[in-house]
Amino acid sequence: MNTEIFGIIAMFILTVAFAIPFGKYIAKVYAGEKTSLDPVFNPIEKLFFKIGGIDEKAEMNWKQHMFSMITINMVWFVLGMFVLMNQGWLPLNPDGNPGQSADLAFNTSISFVVNCNLQHYSGESGVSYLSQLFLMFLHFVTAGTGMAAAAVLFLALRERTTDKLGNFYNLMVKSCTRILLPLSIVVASILAFNGTPMTFEGKDTIINMQGDTVQVSTGPVAAFVAIKHLGTNGGGYYGANSAHPLENPNYLTNMTEMFSQMVIPIAMVFAFGFFLKRRKMGWMIFGVMTAGFLVLTIPTIMWENGGNHAITAMGIDNSAGAMEGKEVRLGSTASAFWSIATTVISTGSINSMHDSFTPLSGMTQLLGMMTNAFYGGVGAGMLNFFIFIILAVFISGLMVGRTPEFMGKKIEAREMKIAMIVALLHPFLILVGTALAAAFPSITSATLANPGFHGFTEMLYEYTSSSANNGSGFEGLGDNNPWWNISTGFVLILSRYIPIIGPIAIAGLLANKKYIPESAGTLKTDSSTFGIMILAVIVIITALSFFPALTLGPIAEYFTLR
Repeated sequence: MNTEIFGIIAMFILTVAFAIPFGKYIAKVYAGEKTSLDPVFNPIEKLFFKIGGIDEKAEMNWKQHMFSMITINMVWFVLGMFVLMNQGWLPLNPDGNPGQSADLAFNTSISFVVNCNLQHYSGESGVSYLSQLFLMFLHFVTAGTGMAAAAVLFLALRERTTDKLGNFYNLMVKSCTRILLPLSIVVASILAFNGTPMTFEGKDTIINMQGDTVQVSTGPVAAFVAIKHLGTNGGGYYGANSAHPLENPNYLTNMTEMFSQMVIPIAMVFAFGFFLKRRKMGWMIFGVMTAGFLVLTIPTIMWENGGNHAITAMGIDNSAGAMEGKEVRLGSTASAFWSIATTVISTGSINSMHDSFTPLSGMTQLLGMMTNAFYGGVGAGMLNFFIFIILAVFISGLMVGRTPEFMGKKIEAREMKIAMIVALLHPFLILVGTALAAAFPSITSATLANPGFHGFTEMLYEYTSSSANNGSGFEGLGDNNPWWNISTGFVLILSRYIPIIGPIAIAGLLANKKYIPESAGTLKTDSSTFGIMILAVIVIITALSFFPALTLGPIAEYFTLR
């Protein structure tokens, strides 16, 4: 077996093996059970609550949870705008980077607040150390926001009839302190010991292999990169993200970063099963997600290892695979695997340039974000999948002539309307955004590095990445201008909060309903048959929504290159 393929298989198996007990630990954290880390973090959390004037034991209903989430997110957004626009005169700016324009600061701040981290700037010259530290703070708290929302879903489905669903601030802080922080310390230490900078000094002067004296940006990179992956944020310290040799120095750090971005989303699936004491359902969800992930990953690795026939026709050795836009030190296999992991999980980090992948690989990257249901981001992935569960339950109920039920609660018209709004919002934002960009070539054509089908894919990818809360990009697109900054900014807002509010609203409504004990006629929602039903719903919705757009982009490009 190819050593590169063996490496990613081993890494994936180790990730799942760690995610199972880690999911059990997460379930204990959200259930308020004792853990081995209580003596360390109890005093820290109490200090936070005391400073914030928060009664962490005050129970909230689902509406109060969402109000708290939106309020604190607005505060972070305003602070982000202030720091980014004024970083030129604020402290911790040894390289003298200027403040961002209003439209760029709007896009950057909202992007990091919604956990998308779409970056229309280059980290080396676009932000100061103070800004990087504030963005790193957002890496923690926005990931904690998504995890807290998932915890509300867990609580709502566990209780038979209630409107008391824990405390948002308590769940968010625990997500940051007990889950994200310990792992971040371990991952950051691995990166720092392998050469990733961790300093507050300015640019470093080095002599490169060509003998030129160059200035290289440094900073608190190791800490930033650790939480960017563990929180599935993806925003890179450098413009090249994890393709940069200081952000991702070697094969060990590459595997560590891939493990980091996958472990919590997978663990949250198992946490769902442990928390509800329905482990079989957790395994069913994991099976559906993994099947979708592998269907996208395996062909991508094959296409990228197969090389580019157009380059082969030029007489160039293509045996290492399609290496344009990839790092030789990492190889085509690890790059292809990362490209699907980061788009399926909504991390958005990169270790290669997606714009340089073969056309069909670009299509699978798009599909990872268009489905937006295989693992997903920390917390948000479970919320997205919950919507497809509701749709599958409703369709299954219609097929057998029974009132749809899930976890002992009836699924009625109100829940279905919310589920459909959330399910259709994703393709609506992507397709309308791309259509508007294509309709005004006088504004957008100058920003495209490639004409024709590939240029259309660049636009489609930008709005797909924004709507999927991903943040990666086809970087042939010149996206730092008012059009892209503002249009994607509004997509980011709608695509973050409605897909969180919708599932929590459904969960809250279900929690208030009378519990109906399971009977012989109750639909088994933890069976492999139901898992296949969910997968079919995901595939059908994705195909019907996006196939025409994919035909105009990567599929058309593929046939023109044959």
